[in-house]
Amino acid sequence: MQKEIQPEYFEDAVVTCACGNTFTTGSTKKELKVDICSKCHPFYTGQQKIVDVGGRVEKFRKKYNIPAEK
Repeated sequence: MQKEIQPEYFEDAVVTCACGNTFTTGSTKKELKVDICSKCHPFYTGQQKIVDVGGRVEKFRKKYNIPAEK
């Protein structure tokens, strides 16, 4: 491994989620910003959360005549 071409590694990189959760991990960047973390991801929380980009979910529901959930 050549030392001069390897990126600097930070063992205490801070990860900040859009929900406000923060934690530390190892990374080549000092700070990371993420949209979804284990505190707000539906797989870990058991709650369904639809992340709709560009109205895809509404378009699908309209196409197949599915009522909107509340």
